[in-house]
Amino acid sequence: MSGMRMGMDIVMRPDLKQVLAPRMIQSMEILQLSIADLQAKIEEALQENPFLELKEKHGEQDAQPTEFDPDSAPLKHDETGDLEFNRLDELNRDWDDHFNEEHRGSRAALEEEGDRKLEAMANMPDRPPSLQEYLADQLGEMELDEDERRLARHICSFVDRTGYLGARERASEDDDKDTFRTVTLEEIAALYDRLTTAQDVEDTLVHVVQKLEPAGVAARDLKECLLLQVSPDAPLGEAMRVLIRDHLEDVAYNRIPVIQKATRLDIPTIQDAIAAIHHLDPKPGLKFSDSGTQYVMPDVVVERADDDDYTVRLTDEWVPRIRVSKRTVELCKRQDLDEKVKEELRKKLQSADWLVKAVEQRRNTLLKVTKAIINHQRAFLDFGPEHIQPLKMQQIADQVKVHVTTVSRAVDDKWVQTPRGVFPLKRFFGGGKANQQTGEDVAYEVMKQKLLELVSNEDKSNPLSDEELVTRLNEAGYPVARRTVTKYRKMLKIPSSRQRKDWSLSTP
Repeated sequence: MSGMRMGMDIVMRPDLKQVLAPRMIQSMEILQLSIADLQAKIEEALQENPFLELKEKHGEQDAQPTEFDPDSAPLKHDETGDLEFNRLDELNRDWDDHFNEEHRGSRAALEEEGDRKLEAMANMPDRPPSLQEYLADQLGEMELDEDERRLARHICSFVDRTGYLGARERASEDDDKDTFRTVTLEEIAALYDRLTTAQDVEDTLVHVVQKLEPAGVAARDLKECLLLQVSPDAPLGEAMRVLIRDHLEDVAYNRIPVIQKATRLDIPTIQDAIAAIHHLDPKPGLKFSDSGTQYVMPDVVVERADDDDYTVRLTDEWVPRIRVSKRTVELCKRQDLDEKVKEELRKKLQSADWLVKAVEQRRNTLLKVTKAIINHQRAFLDFGPEHIQPLKMQQIADQVKVHVTTVSRAVDDKWVQTPRGVFPLKRFFGGGKANQQTGEDVAYEVMKQKLLELVSNEDKSNPLSDEELVTRLNEAGYPVARRTVTKYRKMLKIPSSRQRKDWSLSTP
């Protein structure tokens, strides 16, 4: 035992860890913001941080505070109690009396900007009614007794956002997808506050609620929804009702010979009825969705110059230009401020200084990245999407001399307006393969365009199968596998060859 020694040895192991400074984290967060989110971020900071003010004159030198150096060591807390923090609030109330006319002009400019936005909001059209509001308004105009109206409103409360009679449910809190569950007539009757039967509910459903607009509302399944939209005097009404009621799956898979054999209708009539069915709305309630239309605000604009080159500019005219307020910094040099108050002021100044620099860095980085992308994708702008080139984010990162994650954040949720249309910046990135005939790299996007071209020019009486599409693409020099063609076809929403077949052309 004497030869054994028990104890603990301290071993130092040099580990290399990357620790991001708060300033770098803030810069990355600002870089990733869209133009609308950036504007909201700056406006919020202007309201909360007294060290920020609007910069009205371009080129005017920003404040370079030295008394409150953000990188200096923090002051220690002076144990004098929390009452000293009230001095900061008093200082906030006194600032307006110390600002000169220039700063008052900055505040007036911000208020004027807010007034313009309020005026624009006032001129916006009113919010359209929701589906439930629309149904309730119609019930109010119908000649119904009070019992019928109350039961009809009760039934309408079970109409979900898509227009069906049912409910959207989550399997669990961790599941981000909801599923639709049809509500039975018995459940509706049981949840009514008066004694009623399932038959009463069905009568009111069929004769009142399902007569409301939009047509197809309060249906219990897809067939009922579509049938409710076929008017009695429709030219192809009877054929449409037969196809919806008995052959909806055959319609989906373009099984026209099966439909013809079962219904004894001629192929032109079947095709016309199918075309009419495609104009029906399978989810009539979605037009009343609260989400509304989503508009894209481009962050960057690319325009053709007089010399046929392209210019790149940011669309940040609405974003407030900010700087660190010199007057506020001077005011904070008062000698009677407590150390705790000074530390709180230092934190606010540091935050203001970081935000100003992060916003400017975002502008520079986004401009450089976009210019590099446009230079690489010049053929796309000159000749169209079929000429887009393979491009990796690492290539742009190497050219701009930043990390690849910086490029990723710069293009994330950013849109660019070009002479060819408005696109997400990520649209210009993508891999590719070498063309077997020319040896040049071809972007996957070009292969998709070629696939669309082959399908649009095919013989509709004998459309190309996925195997035949692979052969045609390979013959054109685009090396793709069958699974790739199937994936691209589905991405482009191209139906299968059976679904694309025009049976009228193949009939003798």
